[in-house]
Amino acid sequence: MQLSYVMTREPECINSSDTLAHAAERMRDLDVGSLPVCENNRLAGMITDRDITIRGTANCCDPRTATVGEVMTRTISYCFEDQDVSDAAMLMEDRQIRRLPILNRDKRLVGIVSLGDLAIRTHDTGLCAEALERISEHVPA
Repeated sequence: MQLSYVMTREPECINSSDTLAHAAERMRDLDVGSLPVCENNRLAGMITDRDITIRGTANCCDPRTATVGEVMTRTISYCFEDQDVSDAAMLMEDRQIRRLPILNRDKRLVGIVSLGDLAIRTHDTGLCAEALERISEHVPA
């Protein structure tokens, strides 16, 4: 099954120049733990609630003035919308991530797929259970 059938379409993006406070407010309002960061209609990174806490708060950044670009994750893992869901599950396992941006072949953000999307929309409990187990493994520093 292709990712285009299971992904959440038209994900909300945030700009790297937005403040951490704005990013946190958007996450709260959307009830999500991460947001794609887009610049000029291109995916530039991801910001998570953990980025805000670990990189922002731990470094004593003022959430009203510190920007998303200062703490976002710039290394982006992604899949294309025409790839199989098993490709996404394997990438999520390998990189230990729970949400994955989905791009079209022009490398434009068209969706997000989460473990929940895979579980609910594919009805493949084995695929999701294995992915969750591998994502949740502790990786020694």
